[in-house]
Amino acid sequence: MLRVWFGQKDNAIYNTSVFFKNRYDPKWLENDQVKQMILDVDKSEVINSQSISSPILGIIPPEKLSGGVKTLILMKFLPGKIFNASNCGDNCAPWILRLAEDRDFTINLYHIMDFGRGDFKIKVMNSGKVVNNMTEFLDAGVKHLRENNT
Repeated sequence: MLRVWFGQKDNAIYNTSVFFKNRYDPKWLENDQVKQMILDVDKSEVINSQSISSPILGIIPPEKLSGGVKTLILMKFLPGKIFNASNCGDNCAPWILRLAEDRDFTINLYHIMDFGRGDFKIKVMNSGKVVNNMTEFLDAGVKHLRENNT
């Protein structure tokens, strides 16, 4: 199940790009799900574990992927860490939900991510409440983000 902590969280990894640069394992790009994430979110194709073909940037190293894709890859391979998913755009939300189908992990959000119109289960760690759709998620997010800003 996906767990979300709204606002400041101790031990959360805020700068996922720097963390990725220092922890990235080239074998991660050999994973089919990671290749699909990169294609879907960045519209780029993995050539090998060191090279990605981007329609905008040309051939790039993994460190030049978007912050969102890097965060998704970290979530996949390091589920025991808490990552700042506010580095991700809403186009990463379906992937976050998919990753949570395979394992439990926690993300940190400083905004309300759009998880779409469908039903889902997300545990809001600030309150312990499980929300099942965007209406409930929005209500919880507004409440907890407001509390963190006062």
